[in-house]
Amino acid sequence: MIHTDVLDCGARLVTEAMADVRSASVGVWVGTGSRDEDDLRSGASHFLEHLLFKGTPTWKAAEIAEAVDEVGGDMNAFTTKEYTAFYVRLLSRDLPLGLDVLGAIMTDPALDPADVHAERQVILDEILMHADEPADLASEQCTGALFPGHPLGREVLGIKDSVSALDDAEIRRFFDHHYRTANMVVAAAGDVDHDRLAAEIDRRFASRSGGGSPDRTSPDRPPRTRVITTRATEQAHLVVGMRTPGRHAEERWALSLLNHALGGGMSSRLFQEVRERRGLAYAVWSERTHYDEIGVLSVGVGTAPQHTRTVLGLVDEELDRLGDVGITARELAVAKGHLRAETLLSLEDSGARMSRVGSSLLLHGRVMDADELIDHIEAVTLEDVAGVAAKLAAEPRTVSVVGPFSSDDFPER
Repeated sequence: MIHTDVLDCGARLVTEAMADVRSASVGVWVGTGSRDEDDLRSGASHFLEHLLFKGTPTWKAAEIAEAVDEVGGDMNAFTTKEYTAFYVRLLSRDLPLGLDVLGAIMTDPALDPADVHAERQVILDEILMHADEPADLASEQCTGALFPGHPLGREVLGIKDSVSALDDAEIRRFFDHHYRTANMVVAAAGDVDHDRLAAEIDRRFASRSGGGSPDRTSPDRPPRTRVITTRATEQAHLVVGMRTPGRHAEERWALSLLNHALGGGMSSRLFQEVRERRGLAYAVWSERTHYDEIGVLSVGVGTAPQHTRTVLGLVDEELDRLGDVGITARELAVAKGHLRAETLLSLEDSGARMSRVGSSLLLHGRVMDADELIDHIEAVTLEDVAGVAAKLAAEPRTVSVVGPFSSDDFPER
């Protein structure tokens, strides 16, 4: 059973009790991510995510880690373009400890200048690590080209100059502005009691009341259609991206099924054509990314440099074919079966359930139960998929390539 509340402290609480489990997962979802930073402060959300685990005035970082380790718990966090999440998973009998830890780091972090200095170097190394991964670089530069000059096109980590410029005072101001209860969802799943948890959250988070969701602007520039990074790699990395409707659009259900048929599984068209029939790549895939008002469908391939233009042609042909005739009844049935099972299998773990209900309440304002989700999937028709496929095929395509090429090898489209 899923319960939601707006607590006295201002945070929204969502819980899902699970019978016959002895674990509990609890997370705090903050509705601020990298798109809510200006250019000079890009990377602030991710920087702050790192720093909150550095301790509080009463808990040293090592003490937090030791306390969670001692009870066999798992604690982590991650930053996206539109939110930041902090979570802990442990035995339900140890839930008070998890709440103590989350409550402390989310309301009273130390943000010590020495920790800021040390963690800055860690993040700068992380930026370098991602730059050394050509597949990551191809994906990141595709997103940047799809949303030029807009925060959605920036990398979550920020860039060297912005991360180097952030100091403890700036990070404290960012925390004080964004990390308020009106911009938070607390989610829990497993062996949890909603009313008891509500009282505990109110007690721990009362000092962070107020705030609200950040103001956002939509992308207003057309995408760039080509971006090439010349690098002496053994394998070329290709990403083709197109804009799609955002997470609230009714078309998202049909897009999810279209994506599976295109490159979302081993039976998909791209996997069968590019890998199985032609042997042109080890990995080929497609995926959807939804933001508030816009989204992306992208295709990624790693292939030998001499096969890159052939593979790009096959991707274009498949997208054009989908736009002309849609998918088959069999492809629709396979995609529905896959998404149905994926939805139900994700409900077997308290951490996955906590993540689902927390992100749903934060991003959609409500939580659908599994039956409602499956009903939406089952209601999609071939005509629905054909309609979104035609719109997708008409969108400008951004081609991102990392490999031993020059810009002349891939003319503007």
